[in-house]
Amino acid sequence: MDQVGYDTYCKLLDEVVKEMQGIETKEELDVQIDINISSYIPDEYIENSSQKIEVYQNIALSRTEEDIQNVIDEIIDRFGAMPEEVNNLLEIARIKELAKKAFVTKISGRRESVIFNFDASNFNMNIVDKLVKKYRNEIRFSRRN
Repeated sequence: MDQVGYDTYCKLLDEVVKEMQGIETKEELDVQIDINISSYIPDEYIENSSQKIEVYQNIALSRTEEDIQNVIDEIIDRFGAMPEEVNNLLEIARIKELAKKAFVTKISGRRESVIFNFDASNFNMNIVDKLVKKYRNEIRFSRRN
């Protein structure tokens, strides 16, 4: 798990379970998010490591807003009000799912701007025009083939 990262580990585990159940899986776009924000589950919030791994897995396997909201409800029910770091982790999960739908492969925060890398063969270029008009020089796009 340390070598491939937790998100990749959860994804691989989910694919193996689905394969064993005979459920067909398709290759998901892997979205990398590199922003300067604390997003983790603090030890003070969830002390038990197996419970913490379970929550990380639930977050990593969330694919819809409903999935994410169910995870939030479960976390709050089990552990109480969420610290900012956990809320950030869930927001990143939301961003990843939205990015997948838009074929964005990487989101990087740099100083006062955000850089979006996208799959040029699938990306809807109309989105670029709208975002550039709204955010001007605060946003850049990079084509990655």
